[in-house]
Amino acid sequence: MIVISYFIGAVPFGLVLGKAAGIDVRKDGSGNIGATNVARLVGKKIGIVTLLLDVAKGFLPMLAAAGLGAGENAILLCGIAAFAGHLYPVYLKLKGGKGVATALGVFLYLDPAAVVICILSFVAVVVVSGYVSAGSLVASALMPVLVLFLRGPGNVVWCALFIAFLIWFKHRENIVRLLRREEKSWKKKKNGTCSGGDIR
Repeated sequence: MIVISYFIGAVPFGLVLGKAAGIDVRKDGSGNIGATNVARLVGKKIGIVTLLLDVAKGFLPMLAAAGLGAGENAILLCGIAAFAGHLYPVYLKLKGGKGVATALGVFLYLDPAAVVICILSFVAVVVVSGYVSAGSLVASALMPVLVLFLRGPGNVVWCALFIAFLIWFKHRENIVRLLRREEKSWKKKKNGTCSGGDIR
C-alpha cells in the first residue's frame, strides 16, 4: 500500500487535465502543474477539479490502507508516500508540485478540525497579503502546532513537521521573492491585471 500510495500521489492530474484541453500547463503561465495555474490557463472549473483530485490522492490511499486493516504507522507512511509522490513524481522525472493540496488530503484524514483552521488561516493570509505562497507557508507551519494541541504528542505530529518542512523547502524560491518583495500577488494591480503564486 505504501508503494501504491506513492504512484497514486505521483499522478500529475493538472498536467493530464490541461493536455486533455490541449494545453501543456508547464509551458505557459507560471509553468506549475497545480490547480492555480490550471485554473488560469484552462479555466476555473478544471482548476477546481485539479485541486480536488490532488487532495483526493492524499486522502484516499490512507483511507484504503485503514480499510485493509493497516496500523496507524503504516497509514501515516501511506500519506507521506502519496505526498512525496506529488513532490517527486516518477512520471515527470521527479519534477512535481509543492504539495499543499495533497498535504491537505493527508491531514483531512488525520485531523479534519486542524484542516478547517488551516484553511481559514490560509484564506485570511491570502486576502490580507495577496500572496498564495504566504498563505501556504503559514498554514503548513500552523498544522504541526494544531495537531500537537488537538491530538497531543505522537507520530502524527512528526508527520506534520516533516510535511511542513518539505512544503517550505519546495517554496524556497517563493520565500526569497517574498523577502525581496518580488512575489506575484493576487491583488489587482493598477492596470487591472491580476497574478499570483500557485498551490501545487
